Amino acid sequence: MSGLEGRVAFITGAGRGQGRAHAIRLAQEGVDIIAVDICENVASMTYPNASLEDLEETARLVEKEGRRAVARKADVRDFAALSAAFDEGYAEFGRVDIIIANAGIIKMGPEDPDNFLAEWNDVIDTNLTGVFHTIRAALPAMRQGERGGSIVITSSSAGIKASASINASGNAYASAKRGVVALMQGLANYLAPEWIRVNTIHPTGVASGMTINEAMQKLMVEAAAGGANTISGMQNALPIQMLEAEDVANAVAYLVSDEAKFITGTQWALDAGFTVR
Repeated sequence: MSGLEGRVAFITGAGRGQGRAHAIRLAQEGVDIIAVDICENVASMTYPNASLEDLEETARLVEKEGRRAVARKADVRDFAALSAAFDEGYAEFGRVDIIIANAGIIKMGPEDPDNFLAEWNDVIDTNLTGVFHTIRAALPAMRQGERGGSIVITSSSAGIKASASINASGNAYASAKRGVVALMQGLANYLAPEWIRVNTIHPTGVASGMTINEAMQKLMVEAAAGGANTISGMQNALPIQMLEAEDVANAVAYLVSDEAKFITGTQWALDAGFTVR
């Protein structure tokens, strides 16, 4: 991709999955990485998050590509901690050109009637407020650099087409993923004169720690027992059940490059035809 050599990317949820794939793919294009992950579990969720060892492995893989990495543990729900993590990376590299607000969670399984408010709040706080925190932590430095930049927000196919649900976490997930579109559009309009581009990506299911775990396996078994060949709402038009994280990273590498310098304010459906089925 053109124009990425020597740039710096700030990536949340970088311990594994899409976040790690973004870090490695951009490192291959000559980008240094500020990588952040929560590195602990969220009590209301049903699967484990990335560990500190996972985040350190992401940094090692970036360095294997010949680029530098600053990896820090921080929760996107905590603006002060997230800002401190970014500031450490910025002090090391002296610039930021790319922001990838990627961290996200969803509870797999039925709603807990005694804990549904926590399920809603944790998802909204991570997937919507956490995106706002991520951008606000790094945007002042990006603007100060006066070199333009690119912001990519990981939304979801659910941010375009929500599935039928009364589940607190599922509804919170779709609401947050739709909400970041409004955030993107407002920022894209405001920042366009400074050549800072803002876009959302909307993947269908992606193979990662969020989707490949015991909780998801249990849901698949229950769906099959009920006569379905997949979980309702995760059927793509193309004959592919899930994308690989690298598929999304390849698209994002293009989106943040100079080859996409005219693309801003868009909702890019990386969804194998999910939203047209």
